[in-house]
Amino acid sequence: MIVLKRILLLLFLIGVLCHPLPATAGPYTNDLTKCIVESTTTDDRTALLNRIFTAASLHPALSSIASVSQEHMDKANKRTADLFMKLLTDTCRQQAKKAIQYEGQLAIQTSFQILGQVAAKELFSSPEVAAGMSELDKHIDEKKLKSLLSTE
Repeated sequence: MIVLKRILLLLFLIGVLCHPLPATAGPYTNDLTKCIVESTTTDDRTALLNRIFTAASLHPALSSIASVSQEHMDKANKRTADLFMKLLTDTCRQQAKKAIQYEGQLAIQTSFQILGQVAAKELFSSPEVAAGMSELDKHIDEKKLKSLLSTE
């Protein structure tokens, strides 16, 4: 049952972190996505998550638990912009051109959303994050959850 709770929680969090993707991506979008994911390092993906976190910290609902300086925000934005530019105009230029030409600009958004999902998967696979996530188990009512999942 604990495994089911963790899976449900992980799916919820990934859904919250990443916007829904189109149902299908075309072959050129797939090529661009593959290039982008394979061309980034763990540090690149961590920088992307850092930028996502810094932007999310601006939401009023998070102001009591997250405070990011403007300097940090600027650094995170610059590093992410540099990464995007390198990937789109250098490393994956040909794939980006074809994806845009044949499948439109949504190809870029889709590719970077998948990169965000890969980065989030790495984040949640950290033992420290997994331990923190498991703290939720203390507050889950297993009886109510079982009743929801029962077929009776």
